[in-house]
Amino acid sequence: MKQFFIAILLFTYQMAAGQTAIDRVNKYCLQHQNEMIKEYFSLLSLPNHALDKVNITKNALFIESMLKKRGIQTKLLESNTKGTPKAIYGEVLVPGATLTIIFYAHYDGQPVSPEKWNPAIKPYQPVLLDKSIEQSGKAIAFPTDGKPFDPEWRISCRSSSDDKAGVMTIINAYDALIKTGVKLKNNIKFFFEGEEEIGSLHLGEILDKHKDLLKADLWLIGDGPVHQSGLPMIDFGVRGDVNVDLTVYGPKRPLHSGHYGNWAPNPCLLMSKLLASMKDDNGLVKVKGYYDDVIPFSTSEKNAFNAIPSVDEQMKKELGINKPEGGGKTLFETFEWPSLNINGIKCADVENRASNVITTESKATLDLRQVLGTDYLKQIELLKQHVIEQGFLLLNRDPTDEERLQNPKIAKLKIIKGGYNAQRTPLDLPISQQVIKAVKSATKKQLILEPTSGGSLPLYLFEKHLNAKVINLCLVNHDNNQHSENENVRLQNLWDSIAQLSAIMIME
Repeated sequence: MKQFFIAILLFTYQMAAGQTAIDRVNKYCLQHQNEMIKEYFSLLSLPNHALDKVNITKNALFIESMLKKRGIQTKLLESNTKGTPKAIYGEVLVPGATLTIIFYAHYDGQPVSPEKWNPAIKPYQPVLLDKSIEQSGKAIAFPTDGKPFDPEWRISCRSSSDDKAGVMTIINAYDALIKTGVKLKNNIKFFFEGEEEIGSLHLGEILDKHKDLLKADLWLIGDGPVHQSGLPMIDFGVRGDVNVDLTVYGPKRPLHSGHYGNWAPNPCLLMSKLLASMKDDNGLVKVKGYYDDVIPFSTSEKNAFNAIPSVDEQMKKELGINKPEGGGKTLFETFEWPSLNINGIKCADVENRASNVITTESKATLDLRQVLGTDYLKQIELLKQHVIEQGFLLLNRDPTDEERLQNPKIAKLKIIKGGYNAQRTPLDLPISQQVIKAVKSATKKQLILEPTSGGSLPLYLFEKHLNAKVINLCLVNHDNNQHSENENVRLQNLWDSIAQLSAIMIME
């Protein structure tokens, strides 16, 4: 009998010794899913539009408490502008460490239009779904009595994927390492921002003000979707971004469309023609000089893109698209070029709210994505010149009566605060190779290396203000509906991301 117990102990020891740190992290997540998701639900239930000062502060304080609960020293970092969202900073300094990694995510989210969400779901009341809304998913009860969570279940809530998923997975990756006894060799720092979705307006101020505190060998970003096939993915660059508001003017007061419909200029039509003049039938931008400053992909970057499995046929079928824009380019090839997107147009009402009226103005918001080489301020100037060339008097304010009488077409263009350029980190840098090796150690799947993402993050600002090396680890499911209604995150993506982030934290 004694020999039997010795054999059992020896087998148990051998099994434990054979476990990697990532095995232990995965086991920890499996055993603590309930408490991790409950905490995540509490975070998600806080409205988080950056301009909602009361609630965005509640988010910051809650995240700070998450760090403190795990024994992490924290500070709330302020910009020089009073009343703006604070960045939450945390640090774990390891004696003798030669590598410092700062993990970044943003805790603010896009505004919501509740009427567009599924009637059974409230934007800031997280629920579990058995599958996505688009797949007729239904809300399900929280498991009890220790029953496991199905990894295919979704959490639906604003920012469940973009980007409170980054906050949740980064903090829990560290927690899982510590709770399973893994010894850290690297300095780990945390930085969570509250203005990313409105252009990171004061991020540069915060970075300048706290330069010494924020020095690091690597800024590791946790944001965005994995490859459409579900394969894990690392982004080594992102587009820049800036938004502008455009207004065109009609009569000074609304007019009866019968009495004036053949006579008074209609701003809905004026705006439609103006926007149509900006792009051709293939979706390519017709603004003069818009593509002139693009730095094309290098040979190695093109090779990396060519190695990414094609998703075009999958996405055409999934999205119901017959012919994509881009003039024959694949989805990933279009990331090489700046884009001009119409975020929205507002004029008169439609359907059961429509009235026979010629309205006074029409508004549109445009989204200008930047690539390496283009400058967002210059692109705006090119756009302004295009509007002028279409015969408009272009102003930065509403027109006077005299200007209305002297000019047949009048427009106003206003830059929405914020904006930044693109950023790209070479794949062959030693720090890039370290990250690649670490993530590969945490997954059995093929790892996708993307030289640049189609999305935007303020990574250019980290490079500009801190001379930092920046890499983005993609976290969530591709069908997460970020920025739109019924946003969701697949549970298995959270567990996968925690494992991969843990591997980066302990990489050598």
